[in-house]
Parts: sequence; structure tokens; C-alpha cells
Amino acid sequence: MLKLIGSLSCMWLLMAISTMAQDQPPVLDTAGRPVRSGVEYYILPAATDIAGGLTLVARNGSCPSFVGQEPLTPVVSQGLPVVFSPYVAGETIVRESRSFIIEFSAASTCVSSTKWNLAARDPATSRRNIVIGRSGSYFMITKENNLYYLAFCPADTCNTCKFDCGTAGITIENGKRFLTLDGPVFPFRFRRA
Repeated sequence: MLKLIGSLSCMWLLMAISTMAQDQPPVLDTAGRPVRSGVEYYILPAATDIAGGLTLVARNGSCPSFVGQEPLTPVVSQGLPVVFSPYVAGETIVRESRSFIIEFSAASTCVSSTKWNLAARDPATSRRNIVIGRSGSYFMITKENNLYYLAFCPADTCNTCKFDCGTAGITIENGKRFLTLDGPVFPFRFRRA
């Protein structure tokens, strides 16, 4: 009897998580279509043309590679395409404020994985860079005033993580543009590759 109750409780919990995920609106790409898992997208600036899309950036020529932004040049680069993998099993659409893993759809000479991870807090600036490698941290996309923002706040995967959330922005160090948390925020848009 206890096994039956346990099994029913587990099934109810999975259905509740699935229903909650579907309650959130989908993130839309630049063509107004829902962003889908497994499809390649460029992450581009939304409210400015100060620089190009997100890409891999090396700090002082060392590994691991950091997630950063292409500089503004006469021909602005779209960066490298990414693929989103939602946390909820079987989910095919990326939804606002729901956890997912981001991975560049490109190879890196530094590490075997191009999944995005949250680096340790920099003691000098109190900011956290986004790096690549390992198994991947869970991120989410939030929407405010019709603009999308990348954030780290994996409430789906970690109850205590919500106390250490942050929204991503671009910081400049030695002329290179890095994607970081805990600094100025930056809006993005998603163009299908």
C-alpha cells in the first residue's frame, strides 16, 4: 500500500511540474516563433547595436573559455549559435522563467564541452562570469518591458539557489566583452541560425 501511495505521489509531482512548465509563456525568437530545444539560435543584443552576438572569449589567452560578446566592427558578427535544453523532461519549447542548459553549437580548443557554467564570484568585483565546460549550469530567460534577459536562478533544480540569483550583462575588461552576473544587465534577442 505504501509503494502504491509513493508511486502515485511521484506521478502527481511529475504531472504538476509538467503543468507548471506549460503555464509559462514561450520565449519568442526574432520571427515571433517559440524558441525550441535542439534548434540553433544566435543570442544578439536586443536594445542596442553596440556589439555583436555572444561567442567564446579567452581571457589573457588562457582556458577555460568565457562567454562573451563579439566586438563592434564594420561587419558585426552574429557570434556562435547556441542550443537550449530545458530542465523539464520532454519539454520542446523554452519558456520564460524556466530552467535550461545553454550550449554553444561549436567546438572549443580549450575543453570538451561548450555548456555554459557559472564561475565562482570574483573577489575583486563580486561579479560572476559565465564560462564553458563541465556539465552545465541551469539558466533562464526573464522578460521585462518586452525585452528578454538571461539570468541564473535555477529554481526548478535547486531551492537554495534562488537566494543567489543574478541577471546577466556585459562587462568590459581589457577591451574584451564578457557575459557576467551581478553587474549591469543587458537585454538579448534570439535569432534562429
